[in-house]
Amino acid sequence: MDAPVSGTAAPVETDQVGARWSTLRMAGGYGAALSLSLYLLVKVVWVVAALLGHTPSSFSDGDWILLNAVTVAMAVVGVVLGLLLAQPRGRRVPAAPVVFFAWMAAGFLIPMIPYMVASAFLGGDSGGGSGNSGGSGGGDAMPPWEVVFITIGFAGMAVGLAIALPVYLRERWPAAFLGRVGDRLPARLGRPHLGALYLLVTALVVLWTYWTAGGTLGLAPAHRDMMDVNGRLLIGNSALWAAMGAAAIRVVATGRPRMPLWIPMAVAFTSSGSLFAWAAWKLPWALIRPGGYEAPEYPAVSVVQYGLSIAAGIVMLAALLKAVRSRDSALR
Repeated sequence: MDAPVSGTAAPVETDQVGARWSTLRMAGGYGAALSLSLYLLVKVVWVVAALLGHTPSSFSDGDWILLNAVTVAMAVVGVVLGLLLAQPRGRRVPAAPVVFFAWMAAGFLIPMIPYMVASAFLGGDSGGGSGNSGGSGGGDAMPPWEVVFITIGFAGMAVGLAIALPVYLRERWPAAFLGRVGDRLPARLGRPHLGALYLLVTALVVLWTYWTAGGTLGLAPAHRDMMDVNGRLLIGNSALWAAMGAAAIRVVATGRPRMPLWIPMAVAFTSSGSLFAWAAWKLPWALIRPGGYEAPEYPAVSVVQYGLSIAAGIVMLAALLKAVRSRDSALR
């Protein structure tokens, strides 16, 4: 890229964030790991109970064990990620796996924070979404301690990630987060790249906003009652984060408006992870339908929307990484 814009001061790039921020990173990382350990405990109990013949009535033993084995593995990765974010040696782990798993974890959980707050006020069910219903033991209802552990697991991991991850990323890749938007020339992302991103996100936001507002086109008549307050909150939250991510990429690409650079970078990172992670999780449910799973939308609509969401997440992340590389090159 060309030299920095004349008249703008290039920030000093440093990996030092100060003792207060390092303490917050440690608290957030350890808190996330500890919280998710409670969720992990519940899932291990469910797997053991299933092996002993106690499976929810809506699932076969094989489906239930496979589903919970997958979520056990995901929880273990989440606990390890929290510990890596908390400890200084976490910065010595190879970048690719840390970025990938942090991207997925941030996408799964951080966007759920506003949903959980809204759900608490509006009476939705914030129990964790698909794949977390059911119970251990012989019945389908979860004991109170399982509900508490799962809720703390999700909420604690989400808040811990929201605190620790930005500090970790800022320490490890300061050039991507320091300064203000417009300190250097805007990232040259290219019109085709941005056009594809805006098209994908617009299609999803329009569809999800339509369902949030009560629209029924694309929903199976037999399952429209599933789009209750909780379902509309989830869909509306997804639409909000998708729109925020596209707006954040536009800010980075155009250099306007002026604001701390970490804001659009963090929003785009989280939004792209959310678009990819949730769709990648839900798509197999729409195709395989374990335990008689049913979605409110028609199967074909599920496949199309999740495919668009996965594509949008990948395109948004590619735009973000290109912006980071462009900014790095401006320093040389």
